[in-house]
Amino acid sequence: MKPTVWIETLGCAKNEVDSDKLAFRAASTGIGRARSLASADLVVVNTCAFIESAREESIAAVLDALGAKKESARVVVTGCMAERYRGELVEALPEVDVVAGFEQDFVGEFAAEAGVALSLGPTRRRRLPVMDLDASYDLLNLPVGPSKRPFAYLKAAEGCDRKCGFCAIPSFRGRQRSRAIEDLVAEAERLGSKEIVVVAQDLASYGKDLYGTKRLVELMSRLGEVAHWVRLVYVYPSELTNELIDAIGASRVRYFDLSLQHVSHALLRRMRRPGGSDSYLRKIDAIRARYPDAVFRSNFIIGYPGESEEDHDTLLDFLEQARLDWVAFFPFSREAGTYADGLDGHVPPGLVAERLAEASEVADRICLLGRAAQVGRELEVIVQRRGEARSYMEAPEIDGLIRVPDDLQVGGLYNVRVSAIDGIDLIAAPTF
Repeated sequence: MKPTVWIETLGCAKNEVDSDKLAFRAASTGIGRARSLASADLVVVNTCAFIESAREESIAAVLDALGAKKESARVVVTGCMAERYRGELVEALPEVDVVAGFEQDFVGEFAAEAGVALSLGPTRRRRLPVMDLDASYDLLNLPVGPSKRPFAYLKAAEGCDRKCGFCAIPSFRGRQRSRAIEDLVAEAERLGSKEIVVVAQDLASYGKDLYGTKRLVELMSRLGEVAHWVRLVYVYPSELTNELIDAIGASRVRYFDLSLQHVSHALLRRMRRPGGSDSYLRKIDAIRARYPDAVFRSNFIIGYPGESEEDHDTLLDFLEQARLDWVAFFPFSREAGTYADGLDGHVPPGLVAERLAEASEVADRICLLGRAAQVGRELEVIVQRRGEARSYMEAPEIDGLIRVPDDLQVGGLYNVRVSAIDGIDLIAAPTF
């Protein structure tokens, strides 16, 4: 019987891409997919380390895996937390067989040794060695097989060249490294999904490191020849040029996911980011003037060092005026080695919680009003699972849904009319 693998994924869509690549590599080396964690011979936990709560969730997932696995199974911890805190994890979790960075081919190593290791039995189980870096192994460019879902994530680049005060990602993901357009188009063709969701740490800067100029608009155009929908996720606002705005506006997915983080001009300077409430509102208003059906998503940090009541009020005013369709808030997480770690003026946790609740109340109210306004509208949707669909207005796994009749084919495209709302979800039926 061939060995099997179970991959547990924490964090963002970029981690999901990595897990899909690891799963395809496992399959190509003869490792099957386990039906459950408890039955797997190799358990992989792909961790997130973006903020403290993500690290806590990742550690909990590792401990759960150690408790649920069969005795002979090997456990590998990989992903951002493994890359950033490898030494600490090795010391704190001796039960883990391998803590693997991004450039360690633990799947290939396991496949090479699986026939011997699996026959040793639980009392003679060996630890996998700590692998040396393999220059031929490149996680970013590993191949991936066809997607089993109507949508698929496509990672256009890895790393980031920016120096935002709160973010540690460049310290362990490195500088931006873009993939070639031809390679991305070929991967999109292999994925075979109706919707391609393009992701990166700094998506709008795609291609600058590789071609000497930003090529996201060209990439969008090429992907549009392969997939019915092309969705961009997480665009740095200052890089949202008129050319890129028009490329998104001319597509079937008028969805603008803007990484704003805050809107107070003074606080953004402390975050080492440009922009502010007035410039953001002008850009959003200009987009809506050209594309009235455009949808906006953003995320904000609450409680960044030095955040005053005036800064918070500026954010609340912005939310009222901008009427963003989807908003996520995160409490500031103090990250060792970042610029913000050395700043004064840290906001007490209780006050952060109060501000977060206040901002969420405003955003939730606006979101519900926006969803109610869709009643009576006709939309094109992709059915992503039985009884659930999405239009261009909803990104997969983070926004609301459109509930549709159960007999609509998964993966099918339909025109539907919205009849009602259920919380943030819409209820609709086909127009045929």
